[in-house]
Amino acid sequence: MGWDEHNRAVGALRAQLSEIPPGEPVRLAKRSSNLFRPREGTGRPGLDVSELRSVVEVDAERRVAHVQGMCTYEDLVDATLPHGLMPFVVPQLKTITLGGAVTGLGIESSSFRNGLPHESVREMDILTGAGEIITASPTQNADLFRAFPNSYGSLGYSVRLEIDLDPVAPYVHLRHLRFDSVGALVDRMGELLRDREYDGEAVDFLDGVVFSADESYLVLGSWTERAPYTSDYTGREIFYRSVQQHAEDYLTVRDYLWRWDTDWFWCSRAFGVQNPRVRRFIPRRYLRSDVYGKIIRFENRHGWWARKEARQGKLPRERVVQDVEVPIERTEEFMSWFLDNVPIEPIWLCPLAVRDHEHGEQPWPLYPLKVGETYVNVGFWSTVEIPEGGSDGDANKRIEAEVEQLGGHKSLYSDAYYDEPTFWALYGGDTYQQVKKTYDPDGRLPDLYAKAVGRR
Repeated sequence: MGWDEHNRAVGALRAQLSEIPPGEPVRLAKRSSNLFRPREGTGRPGLDVSELRSVVEVDAERRVAHVQGMCTYEDLVDATLPHGLMPFVVPQLKTITLGGAVTGLGIESSSFRNGLPHESVREMDILTGAGEIITASPTQNADLFRAFPNSYGSLGYSVRLEIDLDPVAPYVHLRHLRFDSVGALVDRMGELLRDREYDGEAVDFLDGVVFSADESYLVLGSWTERAPYTSDYTGREIFYRSVQQHAEDYLTVRDYLWRWDTDWFWCSRAFGVQNPRVRRFIPRRYLRSDVYGKIIRFENRHGWWARKEARQGKLPRERVVQDVEVPIERTEEFMSWFLDNVPIEPIWLCPLAVRDHEHGEQPWPLYPLKVGETYVNVGFWSTVEIPEGGSDGDANKRIEAEVEQLGGHKSLYSDAYYDEPTFWALYGGDTYQQVKKTYDPDGRLPDLYAKAVGRR
């Protein structure tokens, strides 16, 4: 899409907004979502953003791209790789949008050196609740620019983002290091984050998988110009199982970026598609996170599977789909508590650090990670039984309390149970209210607490 088409699409969006009567709430009409918390419909049609899902321009010489807010990372990567470039951070699922990752956070194995997706944004055009297109950058409307990450559309919607791009090599060399305890894994992770190399190769990517208290792995990725072979995890083979099976591996850059998407990390096992006798008959085009997501959303709406299990006399289940950030010094402590109290495995680990060192101790006030602090993202996505006498939400509340006690933070894409004073204390309430008053004075967009906890 060129600039003329982009400008026409933005104009059409503004025209739609102007037709909504003053005082009525505003929302987007999205075909898909990577949120895992229920949302109440307003009964009114949302803004059609289907013309804002493209790459506008890739400037290979400057290593920047202008991208519309609803562009998926799958399309963004397809546009940048031919130039030998990629976004600084590419979240794991193909249908996550750039605008969604910036307003709702995102993370991947490059985050220990490149931070989070919003940290490689140079500027954004944001459609505010007041119906204006505001350009926000570190020097222009900086209050909105800094508060936008983790605002989940409650301050506005990005219609264009200018982002930095990183050079790539054709292949990624993987090394899988096994550990017999999480403590040993965390210790080695700290060494790798300090040295940024292993066995003579630079460590360009780093994440890990915990299968149990006595079996865990770090996955080290290094750019390489040549590969003696490449593996394929888009069909019958399953990536997370390969971590247990091979000491090293090679993937093309594209297959590395999407290594987790085919099986939605490991969540595809809930649908039986990891059974070799089933998998051989499933076309590759259906082995995708967005296909599994559609199945989950169908179940959330209709509860067919839950009713079936209830008829069989099984206990109801609580959804525990979370990503939390814990300081690396407290990661072993959190994992020990989690493995003793929450029956979910495997667990994903991904180190990260704030890349922006120029704007104070906590440059992103709605998700106040500290500059100079290393965190470990802990991702766990499953369900647990609700015991007799228990309530839906109990497990999530215990996790929230443990994360808060350890000085961590919790992403808001899934269920949250904080009371309102606690929520605003954790997620930049004073700053948020000031920015909200400036850019959405009539409250046409629901506030962050209403969206994250109140289910709007």
